[in-house]
Amino acid sequence: MELTDERPKDERGVRLLEEAAKVFMSCGIKGVTMDDMATRLGISKKTLYQHVKDKNDLVEKVLTQFSEHNRCKITSLLGKGDNAIDELFDIHTSLAVQLRGIHPSIHFDLEKYHPEAFRRWMDSQRAEIYTCQAQNLERGIREGLYREGIHIPIIATIYIARFDMIFDGTLFPPERFALNEVLWELYRYHVRGIASPKGIKYLEKKVAREMRPSPTIARK
Repeated sequence: MELTDERPKDERGVRLLEEAAKVFMSCGIKGVTMDDMATRLGISKKTLYQHVKDKNDLVEKVLTQFSEHNRCKITSLLGKGDNAIDELFDIHTSLAVQLRGIHPSIHFDLEKYHPEAFRRWMDSQRAEIYTCQAQNLERGIREGLYREGIHIPIIATIYIARFDMIFDGTLFPPERFALNEVLWELYRYHVRGIASPKGIKYLEKKVAREMRPSPTIARK
């Protein structure tokens, strides 16, 4: 099930949601009141309520716009790159930029305080990820970089489950793990599991050329 398609009809509304998303990403959701949001956006609360009904409506509209932006970005990367491994690297690079600096409570706040919006957003994201992964797997098999005989629906679904785990604060507490670092470990783990010998050689060269060594996990 997709998010509601109640997008702002004017450019000002689009910019408002973009700026509101930045506030939520940096401050979390629960602690930001509508008064806080209006102040941070530099507008009156009356103006804010001309675009949204209440905070829940604001959260849902922000998620809808964020999802659409992410969909367009990922779609533009599909088919690009020299091969499937490069394509997946570029997609993870885009996602890592989004995750960098994100407030650690975002996932928890959405799930607890805006469950319907969260559920619809997760359903939409999972559908997007599944389509992206299925296409990438098909490309990698054609190019000989991924193993023959991969069960694409199973692997794409497993990838979704692993991706969901990134945001589980009990598994990856933010004081110990940075989301974008976990994302890159997922990339290497995923590609190694599906790659042919040719693909593994290419991955190793790619990582050595373009990625830093795995970060040391902070310890208390």
